[in-house]
Amino acid sequence: MWLVDNALRLLVTVAVLGGLIGIKQFVNRWRRDREVSPRIALVVSGMLAVLIAGGLSSLVAVWGLTGTLLSAYEGVDLGRQIGKIVLSVVILGGTYALSDFVGHLIKDLAREQNAISEHEREILHRTTQITIYAFALLVVIGLFTDNIGSLLVGAGFLGVVVGMAARQTLGAVLAGFVIMFSKPFEVGDWVVIGEDEGTVTEITIVNTRIQSFDGEYVMVPNDMVTSNSVRNRTRRGRLRIEVDVGVDYRTDPDRAGEIATDAVAEVDRILDVPAPQVVGKEFGESAIVLGVRGWIENPSARRRWQARTRMIAAIREAFAANDIKIPFPQRELSGRAETGGFRLADGEQPAADTPSRDVEPSRRTQPQSSEGEDDD
Repeated sequence: MWLVDNALRLLVTVAVLGGLIGIKQFVNRWRRDREVSPRIALVVSGMLAVLIAGGLSSLVAVWGLTGTLLSAYEGVDLGRQIGKIVLSVVILGGTYALSDFVGHLIKDLAREQNAISEHEREILHRTTQITIYAFALLVVIGLFTDNIGSLLVGAGFLGVVVGMAARQTLGAVLAGFVIMFSKPFEVGDWVVIGEDEGTVTEITIVNTRIQSFDGEYVMVPNDMVTSNSVRNRTRRGRLRIEVDVGVDYRTDPDRAGEIATDAVAEVDRILDVPAPQVVGKEFGESAIVLGVRGWIENPSARRRWQARTRMIAAIREAFAANDIKIPFPQRELSGRAETGGFRLADGEQPAADTPSRDVEPSRRTQPQSSEGEDDD
């Protein structure tokens, strides 16, 4: 009898849980397939919560745990704790409202003060939120217990354990504060961090997100940012571009440099100050290599490549108009007569495994006549 009752209870439990899971999946699919107004979504969520609560309560009744639950309720003495619970809800609600107000206040101050960047505003907002919620949580805990000291000791020990387990994340958080105070870059800057290059799109406490010029979003942890060299190509507001060009050895480098400088100065994206210049770089294999330099303002990847393309076109046209040759690498091949080497006698075929060596042709000797004999 006992076994049959437990089997029936188990079947009812499986049926109730299966029904609740099926209803939850049906509601999720219904929400995905159609657009639902916020009011209807709230009503559906409330009905789903009531169904789940009713199903779980029925399971408590099926397994005969109602008396145990009531005895636990009497042991808690919820009637005396109801005031503290209401006060805790009020404190947490006020804390949420205060943190939201502080967030809007920091946002408004950041808009008025240009010295506060978006990254700094975000960190200040989150830090203030954590401080307010921590203080409110201590007050709520103090309502239910008088021994806060031992609780804080346990929380400190737990913090040490969590800190050791998540030391990499904590390192990234500390690096986020370092970035906030040092300000190596801001949102919208063109940076090179280690092997990653792109435009900074977001800076959080934990990581920095950049968009590469190939359209990829790269998430770099802040501890990696502080441990690698960072090149900010936007900070100064201008960037130098250099194009290497080779001229023939018979060409005067000073004249070629003047022509290249005049041609680059006429490119619309190149600044007049600092003025373009040309420097000699090296003696190449077939040319004297000159470095033609110019500056652009408000640097970006697109502006750099556009300016570089126009510089190359202007230099090529100017050199062609002034008969200055831009040589390309050349190779000269020469031949020579073969001497020595492998030679064969007349009518003799080389063997397949015969090593390569000089072979003298065979000589045929004539027999000498003996003394006293007459030659025929």
